[in-house]
Amino acid sequence: MNSSQDNDISNFLPAISSVRNVSDSTNLKEVLANLIPKQQQEVKEFRQSHGNKVIGEIVVDQLYGGMRGIKGLVTETSVLDPDEGIEFRGYSIPQCQKLLPKAPGGEEPLPEGLFWLLCTGDVPTQQQTDAISKDWALRADVPPHVVQMLNNFPNTLHPMSQFSAAITAMNSESKFAKAYSEGVNKALYWEYTYEDTMDLIAKLPTIAAIIYRNLYRDGKIGVIDADKDWSQNFTTMLGYDDPTFTELMRLYLTIHSDHEGGNVSAHSVHLVGSALSDPYLSFAAGMNGLAGPLHGLANQEVLVWITKLREKLGGDVSDDQLKEFIWNTLKSGQVVPGYGHAVLRKTDPRYMCQREFAFKHLPGDPLFRLVAQLYDVVPDVLLEHGKAKNPWPNVDAHSGVLLQHFGMTEMNYYTVLFGVSRALGVLSSLIWDRALGLPLERPKSMSTSGLKKLVGL
Repeated sequence: MNSSQDNDISNFLPAISSVRNVSDSTNLKEVLANLIPKQQQEVKEFRQSHGNKVIGEIVVDQLYGGMRGIKGLVTETSVLDPDEGIEFRGYSIPQCQKLLPKAPGGEEPLPEGLFWLLCTGDVPTQQQTDAISKDWALRADVPPHVVQMLNNFPNTLHPMSQFSAAITAMNSESKFAKAYSEGVNKALYWEYTYEDTMDLIAKLPTIAAIIYRNLYRDGKIGVIDADKDWSQNFTTMLGYDDPTFTELMRLYLTIHSDHEGGNVSAHSVHLVGSALSDPYLSFAAGMNGLAGPLHGLANQEVLVWITKLREKLGGDVSDDQLKEFIWNTLKSGQVVPGYGHAVLRKTDPRYMCQREFAFKHLPGDPLFRLVAQLYDVVPDVLLEHGKAKNPWPNVDAHSGVLLQHFGMTEMNYYTVLFGVSRALGVLSSLIWDRALGLPLERPKSMSTSGLKKLVGL
């Protein structure tokens, strides 16, 4: 981070102690049990006072254009500002890197700490973060029938298909589904959603590691160690022992966790969950959305494009050669993958923190040097082209290059890593969906003929 960012964060620090009242309890469920009634009352009073207030208008193009920009969801965990980027419960990525607890000797935030922040709005203590690590380690075993299913999948089945199927099959363990079938009071829905969330997040690295080892290695995974954090256990099970790669995974799993509620994976989890489908079924729906090339699969497409670029132009490439290649890509009707964003109108902060990581740990990596060069060239070309609302890189423009550097060259697998991370955001949000009693989602759709009548045609 640069000095101006450091100064901004330093100025921010004193305010935290005055506005944050962090409980000393290391039991997240207990903290939520105290917090939820206050939030329920706040929402109730707000709706009673302002429930009829009009907050915006829509135009016909928004109905045909994927509902872009329509304000129609409540998501407490994060907000995506077009000019500032993602904020997790009001904290920017640089602030999270500064404030969230680290592993001993580590410099990147622990995803466990971010999960606590997403659930409560409070920056956790080291003890609270460590408690989540131990809790997830104790819950990490995967049911035998799911392991057997994964072991029987053909190696031609895409890793994301395996990941989604395993998550769906684990709903045999759902405490929410069992409680609902027994007629549990709806005031307790959040508690069983919480238990399923903790179980599911704990098991995701194990499932992901089984898929990776079955497809690309010897089929054997390491043992969960309760003294290791979530990311370290994950990288160990994957078969990687480089501590810098573990640090990268801590950063990766933190920054990919949440991106407010309107993106495909987050909205899918919210939508399916609104039908009171259990967290396993809801999260599986989100993963099927994440598998699409316009969402989580984009990081793979970036690497494919960069690989084609290197095959055509060779190793050392001049800026003029890059510009010509980019123009040829655009003139052929294709996009430059990894650039542009549906909401952001600046360089994605998730891209920037990965860039900083690369400058620190792998400055001479050829692929990173090419990505850094593209960062200097692509925006100007896109601005000249004139069709891109946002010519700046997003998170997908960088993540694959970092994974490649540490030996994870299997591009088909990258979206699984994205999925493991995304669970932190969408499932913490699902806990609050049930805590606030959000109803079945059912927006009104219209036909083209109905819209024509609406506008007076």
